[in-house]
Amino acid sequence: YMLMIAIESNAYDKAYYIKAFERYNIEEVTNRPMEDLSTIADSLIDYLKGKGGDEILNPHFNEREVLHMRDVGKLFDYARMVKYICGTIAIAIISFVLVKGEKKLIGKTLFLGLFINHFILLILALLIASDFNKYFTIFHKIFFTNDLWLLNPKTDLMIQMLPEPFFSGMAIKIGLSFLIYLSILQLIGLYYVKKGNKSGKEI
Repeated sequence: YMLMIAIESNAYDKAYYIKAFERYNIEEVTNRPMEDLSTIADSLIDYLKGKGGDEILNPHFNEREVLHMRDVGKLFDYARMVKYICGTIAIAIISFVLVKGEKKLIGKTLFLGLFINHFILLILALLIASDFNKYFTIFHKIFFTNDLWLLNPKTDLMIQMLPEPFFSGMAIKIGLSFLIYLSILQLIGLYYVKKGNKSGKEI
C-alpha cells in the first residue's frame, strides 16, 4: 500500500517534471517552450490519474506513444486497485487486533515486520545504482507484452521530454518516499510496543 502511495505521489508531482525539463534542457531538445511542455505534463499526469482517455494525449503524441501510454495507464489502474484492496485489508486487520487489545502485537508487526521492506529497498537501490538502464529495460520486459516502449529519441516527443535521467531521478524519489512512509509506520509500531509493555507492567 505504501509503495503505491509513493509511486502515485511522485508520478503526479508536476514540480518534478518542470525541474527535470529545466535540468535536462528539454526546451532545446524538443524545440518547444516551457509553457507547452508544462501543458503536456498536465496531460500526462491527468492521464495517469485516469481522468481521461487517449483524447488527452492525441494532440501531443503520435500513435505509438499513445498506445504505449495506454499500457502504462493500465498499470496505474491495476496499482490503484491493489492499493485500495491492500489498504482495506490492512485497516480491517489492524482494527480487529486493536479491538482485541493486542496493541503490542500490532506494534511488533509494524515495527519488525517492515524491516524486510528496507532490505528489499536496499537491494533495488544497489541494482539501480549499478546499471539503471539494464534494470529499467528488465522492468519494461516484465510489465509490457510489446515493444511500444522502445521509442525513437530523434522523432518521438515522449522520450525527448522524459529521458532516462528523468526516470532514474523518479525512481530515487519513489524509493525515498517509500522509506519515509515505512519509517513513519515503524514509529507508530514502536509506540504501540511501548504502550503494550506499560500496560503489561500495570497488570
